[in-house]
Amino acid sequence: MTDFVRTEINNRILTVRINRPDRKNALTHAMYTALGDAIEQSNSDSDIRCILFTGSDECFTAGNDLGEFASGLPGSFEETPVGRFLFLLANATKPVVAAVNGAAVGIGTTMLLHCDMVFAGTNTRFQMPFASLGLCPEGGSSLLLPSWIGRVRAAELLMLGGAFSADDAYRLGLINRVCDSADTEAAALEACQQLASQPPAAIRATKKLLGGPTQAELKATMLAEGELFGERLKSPEAAEAFRAFMQKRKPDFSGFK
Repeated sequence: MTDFVRTEINNRILTVRINRPDRKNALTHAMYTALGDAIEQSNSDSDIRCILFTGSDECFTAGNDLGEFASGLPGSFEETPVGRFLFLLANATKPVVAAVNGAAVGIGTTMLLHCDMVFAGTNTRFQMPFASLGLCPEGGSSLLLPSWIGRVRAAELLMLGGAFSADDAYRLGLINRVCDSADTEAAALEACQQLASQPPAAIRATKKLLGGPTQAELKATMLAEGELFGERLKSPEAAEAFRAFMQKRKPDFSGFK
């Protein structure tokens, strides 16, 4: 595991902590590899009954490390570290719980769509600014969000890319509970402990049934999103958005058609 992703097993719960505070837990290819490895470990270890994804009291993740992703994806999406992680997460055999505080940007929000339970602190700010960065949705969000919250609300979140609060996420049905930021991880851990005490085969069967009806459509959507995402990373619009981000200015898309 990279030092930026730390794992620990206690009481049959695998805790996976994103730990790169100086960069707001921005995710690199190596970190995605470590996150995917953790899910594979959970799938193969019968002693693990639940996965808990978390960051810190101040930040979950600011999304992809733009400095690294500006050069594009290394290969076809499904074979890249981020693609591998997303498909492993979508097909995890054990229940997945998330404790989220602070920034949850891009994949920091879309990965939560594949979690079975999500607890968020009052300081959480969710955001999916893909279009604003010249990119497109990923992680199956273009399928899951409209089916869960309706097309027009999904379009607002994905096209305008504005931030929304934990209370907003709760009203939309995207999280289970809003917590004080100091208590978020404890609340999520309590849910993990309850899951770990349940009959494990019954929990796995229930999880499989919950995701079964959309599994084929979700895979096709994630592949289509990933291919287009890779193309968009190479686009002039994305280049302008990334330059503006690095230069701490507002991007200018007025010359694009």
